[in-house]
Amino acid sequence: MDERDGGLDRRQTLKCMLWAGTGVVWTVAGGVPSSRLIGAANAAEGSFSFVQISDSHIGFEKPANPDARATLSAAVDRVLAMPDKPAFIIHTGDISHTAKPGEFDDALQLIGRAKLDVHYAPGEHDILDPKTRDAYLERFGKGATGGGWYAFDQGGVHFVSLNNVVHLKKNGLGSLGPEQLEWLEDDLKGKSDSTPIVIFSHIPLWMIAPEWGWGTEDSAQALGYLSRFGSVTVLNGHIHQLMQKVEGNVTFHTARSTAFPQPAPGTAPAPGPKLVPAGELRKWLGVREVVYSPSPATLAVTDSDLS
Repeated sequence: MDERDGGLDRRQTLKCMLWAGTGVVWTVAGGVPSSRLIGAANAAEGSFSFVQISDSHIGFEKPANPDARATLSAAVDRVLAMPDKPAFIIHTGDISHTAKPGEFDDALQLIGRAKLDVHYAPGEHDILDPKTRDAYLERFGKGATGGGWYAFDQGGVHFVSLNNVVHLKKNGLGSLGPEQLEWLEDDLKGKSDSTPIVIFSHIPLWMIAPEWGWGTEDSAQALGYLSRFGSVTVLNGHIHQLMQKVEGNVTFHTARSTAFPQPAPGTAPAPGPKLVPAGELRKWLGVREVVYSPSPATLAVTDSDLS
């Protein structure tokens, strides 16, 4: 968290961050997104919540997780167990592992058990070529334009789903491209500076590890369009681990996978599925709860595993 003058700027900073098993629950109150443990106390009156899941990799059956369907199902079980029903789910990509129609359909069936609207952003495992792009958009691209980007509004918050996985650059860096950037600029023109913005995409919009492709080459232009807004939250998947960065008015959050962990940058020769000791997968998925108290401004952090 970015601490300033002994407290937190509510317009510039997400108030808390946690990982609840395989899903993050986001709450928006007064235009400020925050997060809480699945199954924790209900959101405050006048707010709403949504769930973020990511990197389900349906079809992955290697030793790092022999049954990715089961762990996605466990994530949905947690959503169903929530005492306060969320408004919708966001999935930040890599729904499938090899973009096969059967993988897409299995994911739809599993996620559909939550009986919630779901908003998707594609991962590089979901769109491999024009044929798989069409298959993805047919199932997950409701309301999308161009190459699969779109926006919607909920409770005074403007949400934007971006596609940065089609025209990958050196080392697999993400790319938005001129057409999508032009669309984003136009989409934001009619929004007041006080409108809270939530951007979600698969690959991070900040350079975490460019040598591993963990970043988006032309993200600076997109972030420039967002500079006038007081509250901007950027959510992504791809790296299968929790990281956070605050830069001016923008707070970036990555999410863990529902399928398998990946190594931290610099701890392995390359990214990829990380094999953990037998029986410890849920420990690596873990639980993080960070509670923010506004008066006085405090942060209380608790980490525990799922074993």
